[in-house]
Parts: sequence; C-alpha cells; structure tokens
Amino acid sequence: MPGKVLMVQGTASHVGKSVLVSALCRIFRQDGFSVAPFKAQNMSNNSYVTADGGEIGRAQAVQADAAGVDARVEMNPVLLKPEADHISQVVLMGRPLLTAEARDYFGLKPQLWEAVHTSLDSLREDFDIVVVEGAGSPAEINLKKNEIVNMRVALYANAPVLLCGDIDRGGVFASLVGTLELLEPEERAIVKGIVINKFRGDPALLTDGVTWLEERTGIPVAGLIPHYRDIHIPEEDSVALDDAPKSTHQSVLDVVVLQLPHIANFDDFDPIARHPGVELRYVDSPGQLGCPDLVIIPGTKTTIPDLAWMNERGLSRAVIELHSGGTAVVGICGGYQMLGTKVSDPEHIESSIAELDGLGLLNLTTVFEGSKETHRIKGKVTEATGLLSGADNMPVSGYEIHMGRSVGEGFSLPFLVEDRADVPVSGDGDLEGAIDSSGNVLGTYIHGLFLNPELRSSMLAELARRKGVSLPDATAENDMDREYDKLADWVRSSMDMDLIYQITGLSRNYDAART
Repeated sequence: MPGKVLMVQGTASHVGKSVLVSALCRIFRQDGFSVAPFKAQNMSNNSYVTADGGEIGRAQAVQADAAGVDARVEMNPVLLKPEADHISQVVLMGRPLLTAEARDYFGLKPQLWEAVHTSLDSLREDFDIVVVEGAGSPAEINLKKNEIVNMRVALYANAPVLLCGDIDRGGVFASLVGTLELLEPEERAIVKGIVINKFRGDPALLTDGVTWLEERTGIPVAGLIPHYRDIHIPEEDSVALDDAPKSTHQSVLDVVVLQLPHIANFDDFDPIARHPGVELRYVDSPGQLGCPDLVIIPGTKTTIPDLAWMNERGLSRAVIELHSGGTAVVGICGGYQMLGTKVSDPEHIESSIAELDGLGLLNLTTVFEGSKETHRIKGKVTEATGLLSGADNMPVSGYEIHMGRSVGEGFSLPFLVEDRADVPVSGDGDLEGAIDSSGNVLGTYIHGLFLNPELRSSMLAELARRKGVSLPDATAENDMDREYDKLADWVRSSMDMDLIYQITGLSRNYDAART
C-alpha cells in the first residue's frame, strides 16, 4: 500500500515551510515511521549532492537528515538555479537539463511533471509517509495554470494540506483568508489545517483571533508555533542571511563572508557563525569589511558576473589590500576560482563575459567547461601549513558542485580526495585545492569544509593563535541531531498532533500502520 502524504503550503515565500517540514519529518521519525521529504520544484542556488552525484535543493537534504534517511534526487526532482534575471539552470532528476528563460521554462512543464509525479510515487512506495513542501503561494493566479509544485501535487496525491502563515511579518489573518478565497473549491476542500508560524508574545492574546479564523474559514488552526529560539537549522533562502545565526559567546575572532549577488551554498558557514567566540558577518561593500581575521569568498552560481560586481564595488581591491596586511583569505568553489589570476568562459556557459582577471592571490587559471562536476567526497588534509597548521591528516568530507577546471603552479595542494561516492578516484586519491606559500590563502572546490568539526576548530584555533587570543570550548556546539530533536519538541508542543494524525490517516499505532 502506498505511503501517506501530508503537504505544507504557505501564504508566501519564507513563512517557515521548510523548517516546519523538517520538524514534521523528525516528529514522524521519533514516532517510529519511515518518512521522506519532497518538494517538486525548488528555486535556489543553495544545493546539495546526493550519494549518486545528483544535485538537489539543500533544504530537502536537511529535511532528509531530520528524517534520518539518505537524500535522494526523487526528493527534489526539479531544481532551478538562478543565473540572472529571468534565467535559470534547470536541474532535472539531479542533472543539468538546460539553461532557460522564464518564458521558455513553461514549455518544459509536461516533461517536468512526469518527473514530479513519478518521483512522488517512488517515495510513497518506500516510506510510510511523505511530507511535501509547496513553493511560494498556491494562490498565484498568473502561475496556477501550469504549476507543478502546489495544489497540482496535493490533488494528484489526494494529500491533506496545512496552510502556513507568518505572523511575525504582520497581516497573517488577511494572508490566510485571502489565500483560501483565491483557491478553487476542490483545492480549498483539501486544506485541513492552518498553522500560524513565528508567533511572539502571550498566546492567550491571540485566542479571539484564532476563534474568528476558525469560524470564518471552517478550518481548524492546527498549530500556533512560537518564534524559534536557540534552534539552529540551515535556512533555504539567502534572504535568511539578514538573520544569520550569532554566537552566544563574546567574540574574539571576526570572520566576514562576501555576500555575492548569486551566493550559493551559504550554509557552508553556519557552523562558523555558531562557533563560540566567533562573529560571522555578511558584507557587500568595502566600508563594511573593517579589519577581519578571515575573509571568505563563497560559492556562486555565476563566478565571472559576481567577480565583475566585486570589481565594480571595490571589494576585489579591498580584499587584496586586507591580504597584504595579513588577513587570511579562503575561497570556496566560485570563490576559489576568483582567487586566481584569470577566469575564462570561452563558450559563454555562465554569461556573456568571456574572460576576467581574478584577484591574483593564487597563481592559477580557471576555464569553464560544459560538464558539471557533482560528487560527494571524503578525504584528508595533506598539507598542514598556514591556516591548516595542526590539521595534518584530519578527515575531510563534503561535496563538489562546479563547472570550471582550475590549474596552476606555485602553491601546494592541501587536500587528498580518497573517495567520490559516484565515481572512482585515481590511484591513492586526487589532490585538490590550493594553499599559497604563506599559508594565508586557501582555495578549494569542497563545499561543507567548515562542517567538519575537527578541521573547523583547528583553522579557527590557528587564527586565534595568530591574534594572541583563546577560543571557548566548542564541544557539541553543532550537533545537528540535537537541533532536530529540539525543533521537533518545539513544534510538537504547539501543534495538534492528534489532528495531524487524523487528517493523514496514519495510525499512531506503528504496528497497525505497517500492516
């Protein structure tokens, strides 16, 4: 018998759908069920690589982690990676399909819908319940005709829908009622619960509002969820950078990340933000830089256009000057490419700009190629100098997502990739990355570098040693299992779980559910 389906839709983007799905995945797992997340179509440059080398939205990987299962491409069959206004790379079942303008994308919908419903069917065969996340709002009149991510999915799966609104932004009653009013009768009929998210204050003050809402809509309020406090789950969208997590300890190290226009995989740096004694700041102008201990140039979907943006804003020159004054610089993926002397795109894979000079902090050049490298990797540190002092042979795991090939000389290769989950490595492994002779400039294609706790602590300790300061103990600071359990407890305490089980048709008796 196919697994049950529960769908979470929102009145708008960034109302908390992704985190709520993560919480529900964890709750169902705690209650003994096998559970998988699903989002038909995601638009994000924050992506993740599955074990078989497929690329999906990072949010679905986080949700899978909360569910205690390996991420699969079926959990996010369509991923749109914006490259410019109205232009996105379309990733279908984990592999790049094409780059399309918005108007051309709609012609792909029949092909994409086939992938969507077959992926959902596959997950339902393998799991007791699939928790589905919608996108944006189900009431976008201009998009409803061809949508493949909201009500079309819910109606296909005959899934009950939880409609989520963000009260922290204001206007939650209007947005909830307005959304329901714009739905077709058969769509409104499957909305079985309302969730008011991110509430601050005394819940008793909202009692009259909840009563009015239930009477007005005829739909029960399934949850009034307080604003999350001291729960650290990676965010999906770069809009969340405005509320980036802060360390609760007094800061002795200052780390800045350049907030590029097309920043990708920014959750690479969440563990630094939560590391005791470290302040992490996102900046987009030279005046915001100050005198940091470390500058990180992150990954980006469009290296050359974002490098041009850095040049125009004076950030490139500012980073070079900081480096000459002793500031350490780390480049991840696209940021690694920018550290070199030149970035070339002769086939205009990324943009109309064929070539641009890099920052020149590493003697390497990058040429973009048509094929994308997407791999989960494991390896170790082999060059324990400079920023990597004290990290000799430390394990490294992460993933690669890039289209360029970087070559050069005059630097050491600090990482040995011993295993790529989906393809063999050569001999004893492949050397990767670059660290200059001073040990103060480090570049790598490995995303998730700072998610390795031992390596992260070692690098930050080296920065602290140079500065003559000490960092507080970071023990258990980034235990994600603990965070998922905290999130589940937080949501469970403010949701009517009896109602949730009732509308899903999933028995709370696990043995009965399996028969």
